[in-house]
Amino acid sequence: MIAAVEGTLQRRGSDWAIIKTGGVSLQVHVAGPTLSQLGAVGDTVELFTYLHWKEDSIALYGFASEQDLEMFKLLISVNGVGPKLALGMLSSMDAEKLSMAVANGNVDLLTGLPGVGRKTASRLVVELKGKLAKEGMAVSSFLTDENAEVVAALTKLGYSATEAARAVAELPRSPDLSLEDRVKLVLRHLAS
Repeated sequence: MIAAVEGTLQRRGSDWAIIKTGGVSLQVHVAGPTLSQLGAVGDTVELFTYLHWKEDSIALYGFASEQDLEMFKLLISVNGVGPKLALGMLSSMDAEKLSMAVANGNVDLLTGLPGVGRKTASRLVVELKGKLAKEGMAVSSFLTDENAEVVAALTKLGYSATEAARAVAELPRSPDLSLEDRVKLVLRHLAS
């Protein structure tokens, strides 16, 4: 198993990078956000990796963080989700948002990912909900639909899903608050 790769970035494509390490150049498939973090050609890079071995091919997948690598492993453990689909999902949504969507059973959000239909999204929720909790990656399941909207608004403003979920947990339980009021309250809480 190749756990990580460190070397010089030689080239990059839309979903891959070639990294020279120890006299060998490796093609590593990466998600879009990881690709943008690699830097310029000639820079030294380090990626956490997963070696995928099938009868007819061997492919190396790289990730900027261990959290992304763990989410990738969980995604490909789901029946019908291969490495290319999992990589595409991580290109569209970070590991925190994915874990939050699964933990909250948000099938609609998951169907917005490229290549994910309602059946696959439902399967992701059913098969991964318990695994995420076991791995410690799940966001609290206290989120109501209203609170999930607040978390989504905060993540669009640049806050991490975990940070937003923690802040939303401090909201008073009042059905009279509008979405706008909830967002304002959470932003005040985060600013203090």
